[in-house]
Amino acid sequence: MLLSNEDIKRYLKERVIQIEPEPSEGQIGPASIDLTLGDEFWVFKKNPKGKKIDIAKTSYARVTKKLKAKSLVLKPGELALGKTVEKIKLPDNIAGRLEGRSTYARLGIAVHVTSSIIQPGSFNHQVLEIVNLSPNPIILRAGTRISQVLFETLASDTSKPYAKFGRIARVQ
Repeated sequence: MLLSNEDIKRYLKERVIQIEPEPSEGQIGPASIDLTLGDEFWVFKKNPKGKKIDIAKTSYARVTKKLKAKSLVLKPGELALGKTVEKIKLPDNIAGRLEGRSTYARLGIAVHVTSSIIQPGSFNHQVLEIVNLSPNPIILRAGTRISQVLFETLASDTSKPYAKFGRIARVQ
């Protein structure tokens, strides 16, 4: 079941769902919370020889470099990873789903390629896979409410909470 704004506010007040920093009333939509783009980005390193990347043997950390910046220009077709300001803690019976915001989608920005789920039992910042699908360069600015998260209840608690069993997101 998808949580409504009233469910979300109640769960935040009861600390069932925890978000740091706490979202403002203006960030809470009818069934979501807007998330803010931080100032940490990962961009692809130059690959002058066009060397092939074997995804079975290479992690994103080997082919990207971290930048701390107030803004980043994303050229048409480029992908950059961005990190949310908010850190989200979920119980073992609630999952989150990252979505873009229509305001930016209409400009050609997608905020995730495939990893839209926030696993139950998570406690981390969200890494966004931001792609510029427009024909124009786009400026990404830290502080922009670029994505949103929806929350869904599970029929039962997971036996594999992400804080204990996940690999990558535990350090985000």
